Amino acid sequence: MSTKKTIILPQYRPYFEELGDNIRLARKRRQLTVNRIAQRASIHRATLYRIEKGDPSVSIGSYFKVFKAMNLHEDFKLLGANDVQGRQLQDLSLL
Repeated sequence: MSTKKTIILPQYRPYFEELGDNIRLARKRRQLTVNRIAQRASIHRATLYRIEKGDPSVSIGSYFKVFKAMNLHEDFKLLGANDVQGRQLQDLSLL
């Protein structure tokens, strides 16, 4: 089995760390254990620990499973939805 190393520039690492923190806090607010979420998401506990640390090498599918296990899957639709720059470029092309 070959694994690819996910390369994230250091300046973008905090984005993943913040996402992991948000996931961990959401789990704790719901008073759910790591074991319970891992079971609901059908992932290994170690994978959930990596997600909560903001590991960029974990697949986006695993992140989604955790969101779904906490009933936050609708939040996934919001990723990239507020595309201010894209809308500005689109508006410029309409002129």
